[in-house]
Amino acid sequence: MSLTRPVRLAGALLAVAVSLTGCAAGSSDFSASPAAVVVKITEQDGTVEPSGDTVKVEQGQDITLLVSSDAEDEIHVHSDPEHEFEVKAEDDQEFTFSIDDPGTYEVESHELGVVIVKLQVS
Repeated sequence: MSLTRPVRLAGALLAVAVSLTGCAAGSSDFSASPAAVVVKITEQDGTVEPSGDTVKVEQGQDITLLVSSDAEDEIHVHSDPEHEFEVKAEDDQEFTFSIDDPGTYEVESHELGVVIVKLQVS
């Protein structure tokens, strides 16, 4: 029995594996989207944190508001289309949305009448 045949087979399998890996890595069908931007919001005793900070976001990137509140509220995003989220008096509420047009958009608390963050979309 000759070792030439198993060596040739192993070489052929290795060549196939390398070519398949090269195709996957160079594929233009794959597009990675950036991870979601998470904004942690805490409403407690009539105050909110953050308070007016600017957060940079890419166009179309998911934005998740992670809200903990001791009172009911409505969070409003001044974008087109607008986004409104009903906040309950509880921890760990998540609201996810995205904005496609560049610009700066305020996220505000209706109950407290303050700007929580400004989303700078580019």
